[in-house]
Amino acid sequence: MTSQPKLSRRQWLAAAAGTAALSGIVPVWAQKPERVLRVGHQKGWLSLLKGRGTLEKRLAPLGVKVTWTEFNAGPVQLEALNVGSIDFGDVGEAPPIFAQAAGAPLVYAASTVPRPALEAVIVPKDSAIRSVADLKGKRVAFNKGSNVHYFLVKLLEKHGLQYRDVQPIFLAPPDARAAFERGAVDAWAIWDPFLAAAQKTLQARLLADATGVVNNRAFYFTSRDFAARNADVLRIAVEEVAAVDTWVEKNKPAAAAELSSILGLDRAVTELFVGRVGYGTRPVTREILAEQQAIADTFFDLKLIPRKLDLLQAAPLDLG
Repeated sequence: MTSQPKLSRRQWLAAAAGTAALSGIVPVWAQKPERVLRVGHQKGWLSLLKGRGTLEKRLAPLGVKVTWTEFNAGPVQLEALNVGSIDFGDVGEAPPIFAQAAGAPLVYAASTVPRPALEAVIVPKDSAIRSVADLKGKRVAFNKGSNVHYFLVKLLEKHGLQYRDVQPIFLAPPDARAAFERGAVDAWAIWDPFLAAAQKTLQARLLADATGVVNNRAFYFTSRDFAARNADVLRIAVEEVAAVDTWVEKNKPAAAAELSSILGLDRAVTELFVGRVGYGTRPVTREILAEQQAIADTFFDLKLIPRKLDLLQAAPLDLG
């Protein structure tokens, strides 16, 4: 009997792949590994995107699966990015500063246009405080290290006061609202939709919003490793976010109704919120990073972060 020639491993793999191709079956070892975009999100714009399923449809031809994880705050999202649990998410302007200071491999993927009307200092409707100057010596509640922390510093400066001229009361939004209701604080620096809810349900009076003070952008972020390996996926994700932004701008009543259900808020609240959003999703430029640099420098001066930051270290890979 004639002995059969022995095949090398390379010849055997080639023969097996050819047989599998003829039978229409691709062996596991010959398949391309599946890519995944793990999205972390808060209740809001990305929730609208999730409900539409358009991101999944756009990425399916690339063999990319999308997963979604909901978080209750931006800092928690960024911690998830830091430990490698998510690849993409949405956040306000302040949390990325702390994440970068903590060494997170953060990269800004996109930003919104300025949204200064979405944060403000409010006072009780019958308060004697009538101007920002009247805040001197008063108790102001706000979330420490948040976007409104930076806003308050700059608002006071604009009106001839310094940060030390007020009594900061560091409270998360639910606790700040309770303190505001019972008169334990004189003013509250807060953002939407908490701001709109206080205006509608507590008849809080708006003392000053961020218009002409700070830009108050929101950001979309990723990790440096994911950005380097998945530029095509990120481009599509940002395009789909921008599409939702455009839809909300053109369909505010419908968007307010949908957000009312998502946020568990009265529709009158979400209508106020949606009505004053600045619409538009933009690439992150050096000018926008300079805005973030100013926030980082302010937080360093306030000893909220342990070291000075270079925001260019979190620049998009295509910034140049």
